[in-house]
Amino acid sequence: MKLNRKEFDILTLLATKHNGSYTQREISNECHFSLGTTNSIMKSLLEKGLIGDKNIVTPKGMKTLEPYRVKRAIFIAAGFGSRLVPLTINSPKPLIRVNGVRMIDTLLDAVYTAGIEEVIIVRGYLREQFDQLLYKYPNIKFIDNLEYNEANNISSAMKVRHLLQNAYVMEADLVLSNPKLITKYQYTSNYLGVKTDVTDDWCFETNRNRIITKLAIGGENVYHMFGISYWNEKDGKQLKEDIKATYDLPGGKERYWDQVALEYFKKNYQVEVRECSFDDIMEIDTYSDLKKVDHHYI
Repeated sequence: MKLNRKEFDILTLLATKHNGSYTQREISNECHFSLGTTNSIMKSLLEKGLIGDKNIVTPKGMKTLEPYRVKRAIFIAAGFGSRLVPLTINSPKPLIRVNGVRMIDTLLDAVYTAGIEEVIIVRGYLREQFDQLLYKYPNIKFIDNLEYNEANNISSAMKVRHLLQNAYVMEADLVLSNPKLITKYQYTSNYLGVKTDVTDDWCFETNRNRIITKLAIGGENVYHMFGISYWNEKDGKQLKEDIKATYDLPGGKERYWDQVALEYFKKNYQVEVRECSFDDIMEIDTYSDLKKVDHHYI
């Protein structure tokens, strides 16, 4: 059974946060729906047998949510991080501490809290140092990208292209302040983005439905791009083929993996922007950026 977006929002709320005391007004506030809309959707979910007494999600409801469940999280962590020299001379960038916490830990903690148990890290530069993560996260699986110094991050995507169905793909050097952005269920393929008047960084242009229509560097009235994406089953299968096709193009090894679905083969995808704020997540590109958020580096 396929859910519409509003049914999905309410059902996942009840499935992941239910405490036995939600009123319909509280559900309306959580999902940002009118009370009338919420009443209508709740009635529909009840009639379909997806929820029961006290708004508890039924076994049928949980089965209906299963196609939307995130199966794994994949971290792209193979690069050198040249703009964070001198710190990255002796450490991979995702393991650099910001206010005492490794960058990648802010993401891993959110993933495990959301109940996503399969975690894969694609590592390359100083790859043995990632073994330290196993003390805190013993179930991590590593995949080595020995071509990290000869190609762009599309080489890491090549290593995991068969694992992208129902999967998050995350740049491992982000600092996540709002772990609620990582959820157990996702409705469709998407990228995190922040609506902004102007940016000189990577960004998305979208249509009125927030479907990404263009990937660009710099723009006005766009979404600032953050490297956390989700890929549903259909798109994950397609990416397996399109990543290899892009990699095999002349100069394909120099491409960013994000360009596969958003530029070279965008006709194959309808990828949404999932909106967040600059307070939710941070990308630290340079040593100067790091000093601004962590005074220990001054």
